[in-house]
Amino acid sequence: MSITQLVVGYLCGIVITSMFIWVGVALHMAYTKMDMMLEHLKNCAAIMVRAPLRHGGPWGKLMLVGGISGIVTFPGFYLKRGELSLDDLQSLPSPIKRKLAILQWSVWGLLIAMALLVAIGESGLLY
Repeated sequence: MSITQLVVGYLCGIVITSMFIWVGVALHMAYTKMDMMLEHLKNCAAIMVRAPLRHGGPWGKLMLVGGISGIVTFPGFYLKRGELSLDDLQSLPSPIKRKLAILQWSVWGLLIAMALLVAIGESGLLY
C-alpha cells in the first residue's frame, strides 16, 4: 500500500467521522429545536407536508431537519411556487437559519468530498 493510498484512506475516514458528527448535530437540533422551528414555519405548506416525519423516530426527525434546512437554505424555489411564507421565513431566528444553512452546505461538502475520494481511490491512479 502506497503513501497516497494511505492518505486517501485516512481522508475517507475523516469524512465518514465528520458525517457521523453531522448526524449527531442534526439529531440534537431535531430533538431540541424542532417544536420552535415548526411553530415559526406553521404557514409554510412545504414544511407542514413534512411535519408528520417528527413522529417517525430518529430517522424521521433527521429527514425533517434535512428538509427544513434545504427549504431555508434555498427558499427561492419554494417561494416561487407559493409553498413557503416569506413572513414565516423572516420570523425564524437568525441563529437557527444560520445553523440550518451550515448543516445544508456541510452535508453537500461531505458528500462531494466522499465522492471525489472514492473516485480517486477507484480510478487506479494511486497504484
